[in-house]
Amino acid sequence: MAEAFLDELSEGALLALPFLFEFWALEHQLPPEGDWRTWVILGGRGAGKTRAGAEWVRAQVEGATPTAPGAARRLALVGETLDQTREVMIFGESGILACSPPDRRPKWEATRRRLVWPNGAVAQVFSAHEPESLRGPQFDAAWVDELAKWKRAGEAWDMLQFALRLGEAPRQVVTTTPRNVGVLKSILGNASTVTTHAATEANRAYLAASFLQEVRARYAGTRLGRQELDGVLLDDAEGALWTGQMLEGSRVEDPPPLDRIVVAVDPPVTSGKRSDACGIVVVGAVTQGPPQDWRGYVLEDATVAAASPSAWAQAAIDARERWGADRLVAEVNQGGEMVQEIVHGIDPMVPYRAVRASRGKAARAEPVAALYEQGRVKHAADLGALEDQMCQMTAQGFLGKGSPDRVDALVWAIHDLMIAPAAQYRRPQIRALQ
Repeated sequence: MAEAFLDELSEGALLALPFLFEFWALEHQLPPEGDWRTWVILGGRGAGKTRAGAEWVRAQVEGATPTAPGAARRLALVGETLDQTREVMIFGESGILACSPPDRRPKWEATRRRLVWPNGAVAQVFSAHEPESLRGPQFDAAWVDELAKWKRAGEAWDMLQFALRLGEAPRQVVTTTPRNVGVLKSILGNASTVTTHAATEANRAYLAASFLQEVRARYAGTRLGRQELDGVLLDDAEGALWTGQMLEGSRVEDPPPLDRIVVAVDPPVTSGKRSDACGIVVVGAVTQGPPQDWRGYVLEDATVAAASPSAWAQAAIDARERWGADRLVAEVNQGGEMVQEIVHGIDPMVPYRAVRASRGKAARAEPVAALYEQGRVKHAADLGALEDQMCQMTAQGFLGKGSPDRVDALVWAIHDLMIAPAAQYRRPQIRALQ
């Protein structure tokens, strides 16, 4: 079918086809309809953001013929540095020059740091490290690249907004891998902002298979992978007990031999489609020597959503069998003896211990977070959803949506493996000193 279509095209149409971006573009690379001022393209690494930005510039600048005016005539191209703006946005493999047809390709004037099109349109190049350079010039369109990693993002963005004042409706496009920075969140919150989003996988046809295989194996399921591959904006709550940076520093590929493993369960209060998830987390520990030498390893987040009591109990038992865990630990404040009855109704031989909360969730979580700060708890892969909840837990409580079921299960597991035994370990020493 594709061959038949191509056979029907004239030689001129065939030559023009590679430059008809709307024909080849992925959905997230095309600008949304409507009366917007800012279009933010959020994407993972290699998702095609740069190509989308370059093609949008073309669409703004080019007219019906090479010398006819387009919608915009004065543009700003702003990257983190001048070198990155030039090498990525202009000369890169997906940059403006590579995307432009020969008769409409702009010329680069290095001494003046600008592109000039055959129709007279001009794009000036700026570095986000020099926000003051945006004072004075004025534009009717702008392309901003990788804003989320600019060191002076707020200042540079503000200066650009003052400069974007030509024409009837000046517009700008932002292409960036998301990061938890205030300026990006502020832009996304504006009523005049529209967004498109894509993961790295969306552009897999144009990426090396070995690259995808490697990054999947290394980062799939991690918080960093959710940001850099899935293009998800991960938010750390102000005053969070855990931060994304802390968790990224806790990665481990191969945990050592473990002395004990437990499966901790935070049962939902209700059951049915609208109930909270049942937090199920598997954690192991090395407990040789004094407590300060003990280390914890979070092995799996086996949480199940909106499950019946028998379903989440079976999921917890299955997790125990997968890891050869010593026992299940379950919070019973809400369910009392019912939790044990459900578990032992499926397998009466499962070692089980009930725990009851005498303090609030945040108070229980604080000593666990302290162990992370000391580098004494490490994470295996595939814990992205758990880590998202952790970064929303503060000393004042959980600031995320719903219940922190995964975090609760994690806290109970580490209490059972490390904190409670350490307290018992110290008591005989204190008595001996007395």
